[in-house]
Amino acid sequence: MNQIQLQVQKRETGKQVSKRYRSDDKVPGVFYFKEVSEKEAQNDVKVVSIPIIATPIALRDVVYTSEMQIIDLHIEGEENVRECILKEVTFDPVTDSIKHFDLLGIRRGFTMSFEVPITLKGSAIGVRDGGILQHTLLKVNIDCLPKDLPNSIEVDISSLKIGHAIYVKDLEIENVKINAQPDAVVVSIVPPRVIKTATEEAPSKKE
Repeated sequence: MNQIQLQVQKRETGKQVSKRYRSDDKVPGVFYFKEVSEKEAQNDVKVVSIPIIATPIALRDVVYTSEMQIIDLHIEGEENVRECILKEVTFDPVTDSIKHFDLLGIRRGFTMSFEVPITLKGSAIGVRDGGILQHTLLKVNIDCLPKDLPNSIEVDISSLKIGHAIYVKDLEIENVKINAQPDAVVVSIVPPRVIKTATEEAPSKKE
């Protein structure tokens, strides 16, 4: 599991304030986590959120990646480093710049839910035989301990032939529970489509 560093600052809240931050080339975000009291056994859990800001450069390695990563979050003014993951990111529909981000704190030793990407490995036999690769399931929700969190779920497609598929039930990952329908298709090779390039001539009229 990759682990990266992210430096942020605490911020004020409000639409106008967020607009000012963006004009100053800062991205507003929220870090939220579960604060557990001594009564945890009685489900006395409180969700705490901390409004933060970061620079687009600092967020680059966090946002622009195809892998799941644990982030060491350094909040200015705090000594403790908090571990978290990127939960959600919003982009500007016009400029495609980062508009807002959410970070979710993780708790070591406790099972959590994560959404991880599915990556394909190898060159499928079916593709070499003319078939078409269809990668249907790009991400999947899993439950695991943070220490067992994979960067991605790697699927070897080397032996996949035309007409064959790999399903969720075929995925075997140690210490990870996959929350998806067992018969959901992850990737398949379908036969090539036949494209007609010529039209039949109309029959000639008899004189």
